[in-house]
Amino acid sequence: MPLNALQTPPSVTMKFQASTLLMALFGVLSCIRAEFFTSIGHMTDLIYAEKDLVQSLKEYILVEEAKLFKIKSWADRMEALTSKSAADPEGYLAHPVNAYKLVKRLNTDWPALEDLVLQDSAAGFIANLSVQRQFFPTDEDEMGAAKALMRLQDTYKLDPDTISRGDLPGTKYQAMLSVDDCFGMGRSAYNEGDYYHTVLWMEQVLKQLDAGEEATTPKSQVLDYLSYAVFQLGDLHRALELTRRLLSLDPSHERAGGNLRYFEQLLEEEREKMLSNQTEAELASQEGVYERPVDYLPERDVYESLCRGEGIKLTPQKQKRLFCRYHHGNRAPQLLIAPFKEEDEWDSPHIVRYYDVMSDEEIERIKEIAKPKLARATVRDPKTGVLTVASYRVSKSSWLEEDDDPVVARVNRRMQHITGLTVKTAELLQVANYGMGGQYEPHFDFSRRPFDSGLKTEGNRLATFLNYNGERDVFKHLGTGNRVATFLNYMSDVEAGGATVFPDLGAAILPKKGTAVFWYNLLRSGEGDYRTRHAACPVLVGCKWVSNKWFHERGQEFLRPCGSTEVD
Repeated sequence: MPLNALQTPPSVTMKFQASTLLMALFGVLSCIRAEFFTSIGHMTDLIYAEKDLVQSLKEYILVEEAKLFKIKSWADRMEALTSKSAADPEGYLAHPVNAYKLVKRLNTDWPALEDLVLQDSAAGFIANLSVQRQFFPTDEDEMGAAKALMRLQDTYKLDPDTISRGDLPGTKYQAMLSVDDCFGMGRSAYNEGDYYHTVLWMEQVLKQLDAGEEATTPKSQVLDYLSYAVFQLGDLHRALELTRRLLSLDPSHERAGGNLRYFEQLLEEEREKMLSNQTEAELASQEGVYERPVDYLPERDVYESLCRGEGIKLTPQKQKRLFCRYHHGNRAPQLLIAPFKEEDEWDSPHIVRYYDVMSDEEIERIKEIAKPKLARATVRDPKTGVLTVASYRVSKSSWLEEDDDPVVARVNRRMQHITGLTVKTAELLQVANYGMGGQYEPHFDFSRRPFDSGLKTEGNRLATFLNYNGERDVFKHLGTGNRVATFLNYMSDVEAGGATVFPDLGAAILPKKGTAVFWYNLLRSGEGDYRTRHAACPVLVGCKWVSNKWFHERGQEFLRPCGSTEVD
């Protein structure tokens, strides 16, 4: 076989190397480094990056297959040749051509084969992978994605089996979690000291393993995590039983042996104490049932119930006070001929929804110019006034000026006409895209002041608890006063979840593309209306886009005059 027949075809190599020219994609990804989990809009770029890697991998496989084909063909030919020559070496070499070819093969062709075997066909693929890896999601992203699934699990009361099977409402594609995926969920919870979710997900791993699903995760490793997690939750009996199961699978497991002795000692001490006159049977009956730990949010149960569509206080009597009408602002000339459709969502405080506020073309254009500017959404620390990221706000946002595009100016003017308020002192248009389980837990849009105990109004029962006496006036530097009103545009439909809820009211408003909701954050006296505390529920299925316009007090003095009392 000639030397050049053992070399990789240059056309294949050139085609493979061409796949590394991805600078356009890298340019986009470099703008959105990390925190992919906070924005579904940015996660779409990862789809194209992964698609390119698959293509690059397939090209590498083609090169390897071509190389292996040549090596196999050479081996087959040499096997046939050596079988013949070894049967009669002297007779074979008696022919001078055979003698010449043997020398040539060993001096030239076999070294050429060696070069082919040693040739690094993976270099191009590794180079491509290395370049893309710098734009890959990080450990923070994986942890954030795991926490998002757990947040959805808690908020919408989904058991791990439901999530593992991908049995979610409104889903377009089938997606399931393998044993190893579920183990990753449990391990992420364990690393965060979240033993409640560790137990739930490790139990799911065992369930799928017992069902015969193949996995690289050994059952002994699962039992190791699970036994310690249930011990941390105070279930000593079950921790002991799981540890014994672990040792039956791996008798040489040193840590399990030590834990077994420790658990047995604690159990003996517990038996001696028998706290609160409970029998051992009563204690054992509590095993395996664990309560979700209480966290920092006082209205957690109310908030999550509303997200599930439960506990909504829209009574028949209240519904009778809600109406639909055509709205022309403060008789704005632009709306007299073409008024907007207005629908009451709540009577007090008055929350309204407007229809057909933004067209599909305007929405797509705003998303297009906002996407490159998206950055992790921040909150202002109530004590320091410093902007910081927070686990209770999972989204990315950007701020658009009217100079960015004519559509921004057009939408701003439309919001001014609808509300009858001036946008001259309003904040820039904020565009937000929610990520995996994207949410914004209950919060106020306005800056709070020291609570006035003399202020009595319906729905203000949370005000005392939630008021921060030391909170800074976060809008003071703007010189435009407090946020008097919120105009929230829904720029997408959401298949499941993602509602805007008001825990103190018992109200829930579902996203609907092209509509907008509006409410006043301040009473006419300038005092904050604490009933407007609201939240964006986690997105269960879908991609949620919104835009906000926050109107400020200055400039509205004659457009929304003060009331005669402090609670008007």
